[in-house]
Amino acid sequence: MSDTAVAPPKAKQNFRGNGGVRGWFGRQPTWVRAIVTLVALGLAILLPYAGDVPLIGPQIVTQGIDWPSSLFNMSYYVLLALGLNVVVGYAGLLDLGYVGFFAIGAYGTALLTSRDSLLYAHSGWSWLAAAPVALAITMAAGLILGWPTLRLRGDYLAIVTLGFAEIIRIVATSTPNFLRGDRGFTNIPHPPGQGADGKPIFGVTDATPYFWLGLAVIVVVILGVRNLDRSRVGRSWLAIREDEEAAEIMGVRTTRFKLWAFAIGAFIGGLGGVLFAGEQGFINSQTFVLQFSILVLAGVVMGGSGNMAGAILGGALISYIPDRLRGISDPFFHTDLYEYRFAIFGVVIIVIMVLRPQGLIPSRRRAMELKDREKEVAPL
Repeated sequence: MSDTAVAPPKAKQNFRGNGGVRGWFGRQPTWVRAIVTLVALGLAILLPYAGDVPLIGPQIVTQGIDWPSSLFNMSYYVLLALGLNVVVGYAGLLDLGYVGFFAIGAYGTALLTSRDSLLYAHSGWSWLAAAPVALAITMAAGLILGWPTLRLRGDYLAIVTLGFAEIIRIVATSTPNFLRGDRGFTNIPHPPGQGADGKPIFGVTDATPYFWLGLAVIVVVILGVRNLDRSRVGRSWLAIREDEEAAEIMGVRTTRFKLWAFAIGAFIGGLGGVLFAGEQGFINSQTFVLQFSILVLAGVVMGGSGNMAGAILGGALISYIPDRLRGISDPFFHTDLYEYRFAIFGVVIIVIMVLRPQGLIPSRRRAMELKDREKEVAPL
């Protein structure tokens, strides 16, 4: 009798503790959550001017790369993390080749807009006109990858997706005329728009407009994915992630919803590629290497798989940490710490995984699962 009287309060306490900031946020009235969200969005819009803040600003802005460019890098990394979180975090499909969708979005834009493209004489489109076509091609690639791999799980699925990304990179390298290999595509147009003075809004000297564009796209993606997560699609993804066989027995059309996950994840990854090509104005096959996929996956896991806030934080960190190391000299060997970025980032991931295996901002369900497992393996 004493056990039954004590156990429920203990479980309730654990649940609140795992909620953290998210638990506090979810308990607030709608108007409080709206105000907090608008304040956070306003602060994000003002991030390009963070360097002007006394004391704090100089400590957070990057040195080896200008701050607005670093923010734009964070924006497309966050997009990639959000897209991969749909595939890995929601649907439970381990994808190691996510950079392939990023590459397809960028190459689709370049093929339709760059003067170096063999298709330019027949298309010669603007960036804005090419973006929907590039995204449609990327979604089709997601379906093409997803259909043959429907029966694969775990490590086998990871190997197939890894091969998919490598095939895209090798094809891009081995076709010097169509995809131009290492020479790449130049003169990719920027997004359209002119200021009051007649100068282009999206130029080459200031990356702030690109960051604001990326931020707007992130907000739209968050709203779309959030609605999907709370719909029948999101519940089906959850069932597939927990137990695919049980979900199929219970009537969940696993084939359809796994393809949904691949297509939506591909679409968001393609968005990142379209933005990247429009800002850089140049891409080649060496831009889309395997470590890119591994880095984004590490960001999702580090931030909190299955949670959008965690994916956003993880995506921002995997971009910010290397950029912040640029221009900082090693006090012992007097070399740029950027050269050790992967070693430093690896140490950070190991520390986080040891101290907080559920991620920095975990999904509530994932945190509870890990708590239960800790109880199972705890010594009696």
